[in-house]
Amino acid sequence: MKIYIHYTIKERAWGGGNQFLKNLCNELANRQNICTDPKSADIILFNSHHLTSGCLSLKIKFPEKKFIHRVDGPMRLYNRMDDNRDSQVYHANQAIADGTIFQSNFSLEKNREMGMKINKPFQVIGNSVDSSIFHKPKERNENKKIQIISTSFSPNIKKGFNVYKFLDEQLNFDLFDYTFVGKSPIEFKNIKNVGIKNSNEISKLLRSSDIYITASENDPCSNSLIEAVSCGACCYALNSGGHSEILNNDKLLFDDAPSILSILNNIEKNAIPSYDIKTYSMKEITDQYVDFLSKA
Repeated sequence: MKIYIHYTIKERAWGGGNQFLKNLCNELANRQNICTDPKSADIILFNSHHLTSGCLSLKIKFPEKKFIHRVDGPMRLYNRMDDNRDSQVYHANQAIADGTIFQSNFSLEKNREMGMKINKPFQVIGNSVDSSIFHKPKERNENKKIQIISTSFSPNIKKGFNVYKFLDEQLNFDLFDYTFVGKSPIEFKNIKNVGIKNSNEISKLLRSSDIYITASENDPCSNSLIEAVSCGACCYALNSGGHSEILNNDKLLFDDAPSILSILNNIEKNAIPSYDIKTYSMKEITDQYVDFLSKA
């Protein structure tokens, strides 16, 4: 079975979807399942709203091939309600797709609620990360202060920045150091913003941190959260989107800025909680993709 991924993969630091598809492509290439010419493919995998017009052209040119759609969103929930990309996704799914992959049960149900017709074969398959980069440290360094980290490639305010701003103003920085990695729409006073980093740099920062916090809203399946879990940080996430499906532990979820502040204020330096969270390897996730695509 040969698979063509209809997506322009960027090698530099980019969003979670790009990072996942790059890793998926590498794993499929290792199995000799990938091809770079859609003419030679049995399956064409396309992603969300990206390149849908070109994908429709491929559908017309190669009607005998099977097209599988990896769906994001709903994007209106983590962006703005006038975001028309969900409409592009729903139309593309009807016009092009023979099957659909959702990144989480949250994404499946919310897209259904917001008007997507689920009348094609589908499967929920989560995301994974490159374990050669994102892995637990052999041993943890002893830090003078508790080290907190948050990451976001997108500066969208709904990526948690209202919570990070609250913590920047209210957290006791005599006890905590806080690092932010990525793009921020606000200027922090106490949180150290180190800007955009590549995957290797992010993984090192995650392994040297004690606590990871994400407050992103309605994120279907956060690659950033999976990266932090894979690096062994104690992770706390806003009870929103697909976060609960990744962490699978109510103790690691918070409802708003004051509640995560309360959690942090009750953590002692020598008693940082440790939880065993199941993550799926890229091999396991690729197995699920191959199985679904084979059935197509």
